[in-house]
Amino acid sequence: MAVGQNQKNRKNDPMLTKTGKTRLGPLNTAQLTKLMETSTKAKEKGKILRALNKQQVPA
Repeated sequence: MAVGQNQKNRKNDPMLTKTGKTRLGPLNTAQLTKLMETSTKAKEKGKILRALNKQQVPA
């Protein structure tokens, strides 16, 4: 569940998971790089970097 909320009261946001974490999959490269610059947590930066690398791999 989202942090500090009851599941009944939670708004359904497609960019958040059930636990309140952000989804990085639907973001494009420009959005991910902007998020990378504004992020302060090392764990988040690693997650964003992995999402960027996953998008840049040629199929």
